[in-house]
Amino acid sequence: MLKHLSTKERRTLATRVALKSVNLDKIRLSVFRSGRHIEIQAIDDERGHTICAASSKEKGFKGKGWNIAGAELVGKAFAERAIKAKIADNCYFDRGGYRYHGRVKALCEAIRAGGVRI
Repeated sequence: MLKHLSTKERRTLATRVALKSVNLDKIRLSVFRSGRHIEIQAIDDERGHTICAASSKEKGFKGKGWNIAGAELVGKAFAERAIKAKIADNCYFDRGGYRYHGRVKALCEAIRAGGVRI
């Protein structure tokens, strides 16, 4: 089974598949974290497209993506966009194999503080 993937990639994929099977009619909030940036996007898996997204790579972003304060700014921006897209009550959080710690935790808590129910 998927022998070309690393152990970390297999675990991430297994976690994501399990999340999708439990939350069939909800919007998935998928996080990507690199050494310098953090990104989040709302994905509708039924239709297969992104509804809204926020990133520390955006042109008007005032902050650093590699620290907790920057992750909070990205979370606030995403919460505003999610409320505008009317998906604030129908979401679940896909941390993508990252631990719920540090920037990922700050991002999630900023989204919750912005009015999105996760």
